[in-house]
Parts: sequence; C-alpha cells; structure tokens
Amino acid sequence: MRREAVRVHQTEPALNTKTHVVTVHRASLTGVEAISLRSEHVFPRHAHDHYGIGVMSEGAQKSWSVVGAVEAGKGDVIMVNPGEMHDGSPIQGPRAWHIVYFDPDLLSHELADDERGTDVVFNPVANDQALAGKVTALLHAIQFSEPHEAEESLLTCMLHILQQHRLSGSSKTDKSPPVARAIEWIEAEPDINQPLSALAAASDMSRFQLIRGFIRDVGTTPHAYRMQYRVRLARRHLLQGRPIAETAQLMGFADQSHLTRAFLRQFGVAPGRYLAAR
Repeated sequence: MRREAVRVHQTEPALNTKTHVVTVHRASLTGVEAISLRSEHVFPRHAHDHYGIGVMSEGAQKSWSVVGAVEAGKGDVIMVNPGEMHDGSPIQGPRAWHIVYFDPDLLSHELADDERGTDVVFNPVANDQALAGKVTALLHAIQFSEPHEAEESLLTCMLHILQQHRLSGSSKTDKSPPVARAIEWIEAEPDINQPLSALAAASDMSRFQLIRGFIRDVGTTPHAYRMQYRVRLARRHLLQGRPIAETAQLMGFADQSHLTRAFLRQFGVAPGRYLAAR
C-alpha cells in the first residue's frame, strides 16, 4: 500500500543564523530518511549512524570528512559514512541540499555474499551528473513511489557509488590503539562525565597525548565526541518511543532543553519536529 508523503517544514531561530529552513520528508522505506535544508548554520563536527547521499541544490559549503577538508557546490553529490566525523560551513551565503540517510544494514545485506557492507567507505564529494540524477530520482521515489520502486532506486544509487566513488580500506579511518580504547571507554558509559585525567589514565596516555590523539584520529576532542555520541544514542531512543525528557535523563543531559539544544545543533532540527515526520 502506498504511503502518503508527509513534510515537516520548520525554521529554527534557536540556531541564531540568518537562514535555517529544514524539511523532513516521511519516506516509504523502513530505515530510510529524507531531509531538505537551506541554511547558513555551521554544523559542528559530529557523526551519523547511517550512510547519507545527497545533492547540493544551491550555494556551496566546505566540510571536514574522512579524506580531510573538501568543498561541494551546486550539482555536486555529497556522501556521509556511518561513524564518519564531519562538519559543514557555508561559503558566501546560504547553501541548500537534499539528502537521503539509510541504515548500513540495507547495504550490508546486499553485499552479504562477498563482503561486509559496514566496511564500505563512500567518497565525501563527487562531481557526477549521472549520480546526481539518480539521487534526485531516489529522493522523489522514497516520498511518492511504491516501496519496491524506492528500493530499486536506492540499489541503483548504491551500485553506482560502489563502482565509481568508493574509498574502502582508507587508512584515514584507522585509529591508534590508545584512542580506540578511549572511544570504547566513552561509548561504554556515554552518560557519565569522566574527568579527562581518568580517560587518559585508562588509555595509558597523558591528557595532552589524549587530546592530541583524538584530534588527529577522530577530528574532535573527547568531550565533543562524547556529546555527539550521546545525541546519536538519544535519537535511537526517541525513535523507539522513549519520551524526550526521559531520554535526556538517560543520556546524561541536564534536562530536556539541554538535549534539544544539542540535537538541534548536531542535526539541524529539534527532536520534537524530527519525530513528527517519522
């Protein structure tokens, strides 16, 4: 049965930017999200649990990615990998893009016979008109077409990226053992604010070495990583039906407002409005 496409449109003045308009589209596929943005918001370094493939429709932006600093302009395809630390800043005015996020399991399932899909790394930017057309078709399909048509469109995009814009095995995704231990420590207890000294001791490093290693391998500080990881976990709890206030307490935020500000800063949309489109 065809599902009606629903859009949640919002302007978020809390971001304190000249322009920030977000439209969250309700998708016809489980494990898939579609979002449109036109914004001057500077997104801090953060990560997603999903792959993302989108098209820039206006302006330009610069961002940090798995391959370092990149720029994308109108017509370029932008891609995000699960767990990849990235950010985004406008270049001379608002920029706009339409993007689809999808669960890594959707890719790993298709590649189950020969490789693990979660090991696939996409190139962050591609100037590829053919792929841009496929992504645009995908955005339309997951909003307005039957699920089987949307699935076919998503698989078509995946195949094109795997054949022409794949960066599997990039050494830039590797982390030193001490930093990897610190990340494991943070992710094991994300709701607890361990002192930097305790985290450094658990990782057999000085505080200076820990911060230097995190910035080198992850692209941000341990505290910033803990905060953005909390937001990612909070998103999962919210999608499972847990109330916002309860989720805030569970994830170690001071209160619901604290979670809302962090969620808005990272994803560009408030949690209540995000859930309204689900």
